[in-house]
Amino acid sequence: MVNKNISSKILRSLVRRTNSASTITTSRYHRANKSSLNAATSNDFSTSPHPVSNNTNIVTDNDNDEIYNFEDTKALFASVSTGKLLHSAATLNASAFEPMVDLSIWVMNSRLMEFRLFRDVVMSTIKYTAYDHFVAGGDTVETGKTVLKLYDSGLRGMLDYGLEHATDNDSCDEATYQLIKTAESTRFLPPTSVSFVAVKVTAVCPVYLLRRVSDLLRWEYKNSSFKLPWKQQTLPIFSENSPFYHTLQQPPPLTAEEEQDLELAHKRLMSICEKSFESNVPVVIDAEDTSIQPAIDYMTYWASVKYNEPQRAIVYGTIQAYLKDAGDRMALTKKAADKMGLPLGFKFVRGAYMSSERKLAQSLGVESPIHDTIDDAHNCYNGCARYMLDQVSNGPGGIILATHNLDSARLAALKAREHGINKESGKLEFASLYGMAEAMTFGLRNSGFGVSKYLPFGPIEQIMPYLLRRAEENKGLLSSSSLDRKLMLKELKRRMKAYIGLKSENQLKPNSIANN
Repeated sequence: MVNKNISSKILRSLVRRTNSASTITTSRYHRANKSSLNAATSNDFSTSPHPVSNNTNIVTDNDNDEIYNFEDTKALFASVSTGKLLHSAATLNASAFEPMVDLSIWVMNSRLMEFRLFRDVVMSTIKYTAYDHFVAGGDTVETGKTVLKLYDSGLRGMLDYGLEHATDNDSCDEATYQLIKTAESTRFLPPTSVSFVAVKVTAVCPVYLLRRVSDLLRWEYKNSSFKLPWKQQTLPIFSENSPFYHTLQQPPPLTAEEEQDLELAHKRLMSICEKSFESNVPVVIDAEDTSIQPAIDYMTYWASVKYNEPQRAIVYGTIQAYLKDAGDRMALTKKAADKMGLPLGFKFVRGAYMSSERKLAQSLGVESPIHDTIDDAHNCYNGCARYMLDQVSNGPGGIILATHNLDSARLAALKAREHGINKESGKLEFASLYGMAEAMTFGLRNSGFGVSKYLPFGPIEQIMPYLLRRAEENKGLLSSSSLDRKLMLKELKRRMKAYIGLKSENQLKPNSIANN
């Protein structure tokens, strides 16, 4: 653990790295940080020589946008204590060193962890470094304290209990219980301090059943005469260019037992939603890979139809903009909802399954569902954001822009300003992972926008294997934190100079009094 009263000698050694750095400018970093929340940023997108033309793409050459002010690190990190800033800088520097991440993953998966003493030392080390930085707490009580600290600094929390995929009804019931506890915990926190409760449908419905339902939904879309007797009212979940190669032949209908299990999944999601709404906290449902996403969208839009209010979306779905059909699906769903007079809420991410999606498509000899270039993915994300900002500016609905990408956040913020959308409007929330994209987070906050931190939480034994797998998949996400690291070190250097200057001034005061 880093002592908040750390000596100036250690502080000086950390900030020495910034002595030769030139002044950090905003425009310099508009071209950096091509990463996103829930995105594999070690992208193997081929490089596109020119930006892809897109009539919904946000384009601006104005660098004097005043969204970010990275020059004034004092204002940027005003709500962060020196101890926390030092701990964050040290952890991010270590996390950005890929051999360190590789070694951590190897250790956690090695047989050495079977030895209790070794395991205790490793887990203790992780607890006071990466866990404390990237995880909000071990339970709802500890996470509540993190929420209060964020709230005091002008931010909000999105609660995400760290659950793995459920495999049977018993594990689904346990996950539902934990998610209900999460929703209930918000009642003991200040109103609006929690922006959303995050829910994974894979935690309330067995994954095998989600695959079965997805197959049947795909087959129904391609074959209009095919009927699903169990299907409830929902919204469009496919477009013509959606991937259908997962279902190459007609799947058998759900058995009576499977239909009962699906009904149980609906009831579990209902119980979580209703408990969240009792606490006046909306729900955001996360996305997964394309093999099970149709079933997730089906349940998400079913819940939206059931619970969204005439002037307020309280169930949000997730659009993964790295998919080629993302924009079309979003627009079709929105138009269908408009005809029903139903407000919709969307969370936009770039996506997290690029490698596995491409490998599967390649193995089947079909076109990948993922955009061919990184520019295509950026254009899709920005285009979806602009489309929905235009939509909610004239009517009900809401948007969560989950990203660590400076350009995407800046462009969306400029568009929101055009429409007069700010923190008080309740129509736009920027989101980033806890412990990541701090400069962007505080910059958007200082510019008057609502900003949340995604707060994964849970016991260290439960959540660390999950986080290590995410670290392995998203090494680029950690290495892309260079802006945070440089700005944190710059602010630490400023504080050290201010401290030394103040100390010198205080030492001179007695002599001055004596001379007088």
